[in-house]
Parts: sequence; C-alpha cells; structure tokens
Amino acid sequence: MEKKAKIIATIGPSISSLSTLRKIIGLGVDAFRINFSHDLTNIKKIIQQIRSLEKKTSKNVSIIGDLQGVKIRIGRFKKKNQVIKKNQLFTFDLKNKLGDKNRVTLPYPKLLKKIKKNHIILVDDGKYAFKVIKRNSLSVITKNLSQDFTISDMKSVHIKNLSIPFNNFTKKDKLDIKLAKKLGCEWVALSYVENAKLIYKAKKLLGKNIGIISKIENKLAVKNIDEIIKASDAIMVARGDLALDVGHSEVPKIQLGIIKECNNNSKPVIVATQMLESMINNFTATRAEINDIATAIFQGADTVMLSAETAVGKYPVQAVKTMFKTIVSTEAYKKEHIEDFKSSIEVKKDPIKSIVLSVKDLAYNPSVKAIIAFSNSGTTAKLVSAVRPRVKIITISPNIIVSRQMSLLWGVQSIKSKDANGWKDMINISRQIIKKDKSIKKNDFVIITAGLPFGNATMTNMIRLYKVGS
Repeated sequence: MEKKAKIIATIGPSISSLSTLRKIIGLGVDAFRINFSHDLTNIKKIIQQIRSLEKKTSKNVSIIGDLQGVKIRIGRFKKKNQVIKKNQLFTFDLKNKLGDKNRVTLPYPKLLKKIKKNHIILVDDGKYAFKVIKRNSLSVITKNLSQDFTISDMKSVHIKNLSIPFNNFTKKDKLDIKLAKKLGCEWVALSYVENAKLIYKAKKLLGKNIGIISKIENKLAVKNIDEIIKASDAIMVARGDLALDVGHSEVPKIQLGIIKECNNNSKPVIVATQMLESMINNFTATRAEINDIATAIFQGADTVMLSAETAVGKYPVQAVKTMFKTIVSTEAYKKEHIEDFKSSIEVKKDPIKSIVLSVKDLAYNPSVKAIIAFSNSGTTAKLVSAVRPRVKIITISPNIIVSRQMSLLWGVQSIKSKDANGWKDMINISRQIIKKDKSIKKNDFVIITAGLPFGNATMTNMIRLYKVGS
C-alpha cells in the first residue's frame, strides 16, 4: 500500500530512540518537526539518527524548525503543579515573582492595558477559562470558570480579539533561526504570521535554500491569506490557536478555503493540531479523529501532522500506523468515487499550468505508469503535484535540500540524482530509475517533464512520452 499525502511527526522523547525513528519512517513518516518552544535536549543526536536512517532507507526526509513566535505565556510557579479551584479569584499581574495559588505573572504591559472587565482569558490552549471581574494598571483580577484544575509554568494565554502585533522576530526566534541552519533544517515554520512582512524578513535571514512555512493561526492571517500564500513556500493550517481566535465552528470552512487557495497556487498545504489527540494517552483513536484526518485528505491537503502524539505520547508508533491507514483508505475511496476539484484550476491566465494539466490528462491513459519530473528548484515538482495526477510522481533533483523539501509534496517520491545535461542524459537517468521500480514494465509509458534549458529553466515547458524498453 502506498499513500499520496505525507505525514509529519513532531520530535520529542517518545520517538527519540533509533529503533522508534526507524519504525515510524518505515510506516510512512516523511518529515520531522522540531518545536522550538520545547526542550531541545539531544536534538542534534536525533537529527543525526534521522540522517543515518535516510541513507539506509534511501528515503529523503525533511526537517522542519518551528519557531515559537510571540506566543503569550504566563510566568512560572513556586510549586510545579499548582491547583486552581473553581470560582476562586485569581490574579494576572506584572510582578516579577514566582506564582502561587492566587496569582501569576503575565509579563505583557501592552496587553494588560487592553484587557477589560468581562473579557475571558483562556489558558493552556483554551483548556481553562478566567473571567475578568476587576482591573487596574498593574493587574487583572479574574474568576476561574473551569472545574478545579492543575496549572504549571509557561502555559499559553489567549484573549479573543486581543493580540500583540507581530511583524518582527523575537530574540529567541533569531537564535532559533541560527540553530535551524546549524541543524540542517530544510524548512522553517513561522508562527503567528499576520501578513507577508514577516515572511520577507525571514527570507533575508534564511537565504534561498530553506523553505518558509507560514502558520495560519489568527484572524489577520485569514484576512491576508492571498498575500501570505504568494510570499510563502508552504502553508500550515494551525487549527489550535486559529480556533481560539476565530471560534471553533469557523475552522472547517477556513481550512477548506485555504487548502483550495494553496492548491490553485501550487503551494503545499499542511493540516495540523490535535489530529489524533486522544492517542497521546490511548492506544486507539476516536471515530471523530479518523474523520478529521479523512476530511483533510478529501479536501486536498498535501500533508497532515502529528504533534504531541509523537513528541510525548504513549503510543507514537500506533499513532503513525493509524494515520497511514486512514490516508490510504481515504485516498482509495477518493480515487474511485470523487471527481478531483483540481480539474477546475484556472489556467487561462497561466499557460504553464496548462502544460502541467496536459501532463495530468496524459496520465489518465492506463498504459502510463509514472511521471518523472526533473526539477532543479522544486518548481516543476510543485506544479505536477498540485494537479493531483493518478499515477506516481518521481521527481529528480541534483540538490539534496530541494530533494528533501519535496518530501512534503502530495504524491511525490523524490530522488537525488546528477543534473541532466540534455535529452539523452535525461533518458539515461530515467532508465536507471525505471529499472529499480518493479511496478513499471517493458512497453509501459512514462511521462517525462522538465524545464528547458536544463539547469537554467524558469518554467516547466517540456513534456515527452517515453515507452519503456524503446
């Protein structure tokens, strides 16, 4: 069984061993995410292990560095797990002191000034709610609306319709960008993007080789989605914080809209957050979670992501298995029963997309078994992947970074190979690949596509139909 959609696993203690990494790569993990908000102990060793397995399995795997951004967090407590009772009064203030059962630091003066009576302060990704009953210039006094719960250090804070403008990198983000480069990340994910400004600043810091994933997790990002998609190399629908900002009931339609826009712009799109949340502690998923993964696949997502499920969950291997099985089952049904909405891609204004849609049309012939796309920069690979052809897509690049980045693209099997110097060279490279693929037989057809001139193309402009064995 082969899947087309890709899987990202978040690195953490649960998958830090070589044996577990080997298992989950074998089960279908295509990329790994480093969450720079968390403890990065042993991260260099884990990356080295992934690179070692990459060579042994001949599967290109990308590494994503996920920046923390300006996520509003409370301070630390004297006790590790502090109990907060239902209906008790609790204060958020600017004091530079360890918190207790009655108060904690909220070190954001600008935000504190904006908070008003009756505002609801959500803590720990919205799990717990506090209603503001009184405020002054240095603190807000609230009532806990939740059942008794245990709180710990540095939990996130969200107040609907209130935020701190974020168009510059924090000191931590700048340090983490340097670390991402040092670790050899192929992608960096930007948190709390509001418009294209931060993306252009990131490009200056990261250079040409590292791709930028913009995380959509607030109202401003949704409002400015067109400019964000155009400026980014990929998009992530980060539904946790997005739901807190726009409301949970708005997320499904926003998710669908973003996926469609990314597809139309040939940009890979990732759906993330709580996809198999219950499997952090349970061996099996809920039916709702399975439906959630299937919905993302039906809608046209390139990639789905596991977060705490693999980072700290009790059953990381089983979570990957569950996601893989759901993707394969959904894709099989979709292939047989559902007309792909990608056939409606607008091509009148873009002749290059017309060329790539011609590749898709050719691939409907049952004698065609694969598309081989020569893609130095990754552009051809993105265009071919975006039209969702029925046959496998094998992409070839001489650049290992580009080759790894393509592991996030729907349906793409990426191979690093020498650069083609001409049509004959292209055929020779293709023949070598076809020999290793048992699913392609003599007299089958393969579509070969690329941009000419070789090594210096600015667009995809060449299609050849090659008969195997000719």
